[in-house]
Amino acid sequence: MDPAPGALRALWARPAARKLLVLAAAAAVLVPPAAMAWGSGAWPHALTVDLTGPLGRANDWIIDNRDHHWLFLYFFGHISGAIIGAVHAVYTVLLALGWAGVTAGAGLLAWRVAGVRVAATTLASFAVCGLLGMWVPTMRTLALMIVAVAASVAVGALLGLAAGLSERMFRALRPVLDTMQALPAFAYLMPVVLVFGIGVAPAVLATVVYAAPPMARLTALGLRATDKGVLEAVESLGATSRQRLLTVRLPLARRELLLGVNQAIMMALSMAVIASVIGADGLGDRVYQALSTVDVGSALAAGIPIVLLAIVLDRTTAGMASPRRLWAGAPRGGTGGHKLTTARTRRATVRFATLAAVAAAALVTGDKPWPGDWTVAIAAPVNDAKDWIVDHLYTGLPGIGGTADLAGHYTGWVLDPLRDGLQGLPWWGALLLVAALAWLIGTWRTALTAVLALAAIGVLGRWDVSMDTLSQVLAAVAVTLVLGFAVAVPAARSPRVDRLLRPVLDVFQTMPQFVYLIPVVALFGIGRAPAAAAAVVYALPAVVRITSQGLRQVNPGAMESARSLGATSGQQLRHVQFPLARPELLLAVNQAVVLVLSVVIIGGLVGGGALGYEVVFGLAQGDLATGLVAGAAIVCLGLMLDRVTQPTKAEKKGAGA
Repeated sequence: MDPAPGALRALWARPAARKLLVLAAAAAVLVPPAAMAWGSGAWPHALTVDLTGPLGRANDWIIDNRDHHWLFLYFFGHISGAIIGAVHAVYTVLLALGWAGVTAGAGLLAWRVAGVRVAATTLASFAVCGLLGMWVPTMRTLALMIVAVAASVAVGALLGLAAGLSERMFRALRPVLDTMQALPAFAYLMPVVLVFGIGVAPAVLATVVYAAPPMARLTALGLRATDKGVLEAVESLGATSRQRLLTVRLPLARRELLLGVNQAIMMALSMAVIASVIGADGLGDRVYQALSTVDVGSALAAGIPIVLLAIVLDRTTAGMASPRRLWAGAPRGGTGGHKLTTARTRRATVRFATLAAVAAAALVTGDKPWPGDWTVAIAAPVNDAKDWIVDHLYTGLPGIGGTADLAGHYTGWVLDPLRDGLQGLPWWGALLLVAALAWLIGTWRTALTAVLALAAIGVLGRWDVSMDTLSQVLAAVAVTLVLGFAVAVPAARSPRVDRLLRPVLDVFQTMPQFVYLIPVVALFGIGRAPAAAAAVVYALPAVVRITSQGLRQVNPGAMESARSLGATSGQQLRHVQFPLARPELLLAVNQAVVLVLSVVIIGGLVGGGALGYEVVFGLAQGDLATGLVAGAAIVCLGLMLDRVTQPTKAEKKGAGA
């Protein structure tokens, strides 16, 4: 009996094989006529739409009418005034509490919701902010953060509530949230600057737009994941829709809601630093000013408080997910009421003591910043160390020449050939390639979205510069994945390595993107290489965390079976852990792409060129046509990369089966 038909049927039964065969047949049919009709080269000019005229006229109209039109006076003006007033009020309260009041209040709040260890971390973090001479900028950033996070949580919770309770609203909001999540933070700045100008108000609004999507997504996820049996039981008792929401769905979704708050805080802090480009005061402005002069010491002095704020806020909100129950487990019987009353009295006493301690600290040091005699200047020693490193690493290293030569080799041997190859690839070939990759990893809807996003870049007339940006992203992602997997494997296998890496990854993951640009510019000079280096360092922690977690969570039974069959460590890794951790590995690739793209765009500030430069130019010149079109191209590029690298839910389940 001929085994060939059976082998073919078995091959056809595999979804990936079917897709490959269909793609091969489609390429054989479509490529020859496409090559004869359009040949090779960039996107044809006939298929572009010039938006310079309409956007230029809109830009001129906004500038001419910003001071007297009713839309700006009675709508945008009131929004701007309310934001500025809220930030000023919070900042005034922080100043009125004084350094001791703020420190004591933050420490007691952390102790109340997250425990003694987090409280000690909070006290030490605020003390370090003062010791570095950054108390006032820290309070400015904290005031902006409080207002922006409150607005982000409110907007995100309302959107998530609508999406969680309505399937139609969920389907309508999902592509919007996907697009906003794939959009680099830098691209949010141009529209709000045009309408609101430079200052605190556009910074807060841009932060809200950037930080609200994760809150909305996690709120909807928590509400939609409510146990159906619990809902049916409550409904059978006659509960109304409102009662079911307040007494069942929201309490059961508490963990997702708090995780959404946590993510909103972290993204808002990141955006608050980036928003310093458009006039947001505080720590971000100090980092941005240091970038313009390549002052590594000043940047580090402002960057450390940002990292400490992120750690404090992250630990505190994470602690809220598992609050301590003061009277949980009280025994039943006649003494239960007495113990319950005692617990309530104890809680009231703790709250009163907390308020008394904060009030006493505020009275002692009210309206007083951190004492100037209690500061430590680190800028000069750090700059001296930086100068020594640059003097010894920039040139003259035996064998490799130095970081300048490495940057030149990376640009000449990797970035330039990759850019020339992408720009020389026929536009229709690029569309077919993206469609094939997206369909192999997802569904036809994923492929259609990716193709339309890439085609929109050509229609906007930004094909060549987008291919330049894409080459930088792909090269940096490749380096990130190689380094990330190399670090994640020992971290997954050794708890000691994981413990040693955890604080390092925490610092690198919370450090603002701008801070990474300054030392790499000093080491590698101006150009595309420093932007790529900063992108690699910024994206590496997320790749290491996701990959190591995926490898650790592989089924222990599968690992034990492999060891019992005599598989070596390398064989276990290649044939068991990597295949079973495929969803996490794909997620690591996706996060690497998104994070690298965000830093490559900011790299336009240090000579990265391409779309990042056009966004920076549009912001600097107030040129809506250039900045907004480049921002739209970035959106499309990010959406395409997200779809090509992110599997669907069905693919994830199939991979993990």
